[in-house]
Amino acid sequence: MRAVIQRVKEAAVTVNGEVVGQIGRGLLVLAGVAKDDGPADVAYIANKIINLRIFPEEDRLLHRTTAEVGGGVLLVSQFTILGDCRKGRRPSFDQAAPPELAEELYEALVAALAQAGLPVATGRFRAMMEVSLINDGPVTLLLDSKKLF
Repeated sequence: MRAVIQRVKEAAVTVNGEVVGQIGRGLLVLAGVAKDDGPADVAYIANKIINLRIFPEEDRLLHRTTAEVGGGVLLVSQFTILGDCRKGRRPSFDQAAPPELAEELYEALVAALAQAGLPVATGRFRAMMEVSLINDGPVTLLLDSKKLF
């Protein structure tokens, strides 16, 4: 499982002109599920999101967690972050999970974050979405449950 995490002042997801998820201060998380992912990958990504110290406190730029600042998480499924662009000009998505597995593990990630007490908003799985955000910092981090980076 991969995640692109952006610290935001606010973020929203719109589908067909309707806002389906939004947060104020917190994290916008774009999550992609690989075909060989399972519960351990969900647990790894959830634990990282919950415990990342990426909010400022006084003179420390990266010191507080999302929960400590009263922030939320906007979690958006995005299989394209599994795209492999190393060959040719068109990305390969061979490593992306089939939709059924991806949705199951995406929902497990939503549940894990909510169970930890974080307010979680979501996009709509398999929908064409418009994501808007005000990046704070900007702070953008990459996570991979296989620890490839």
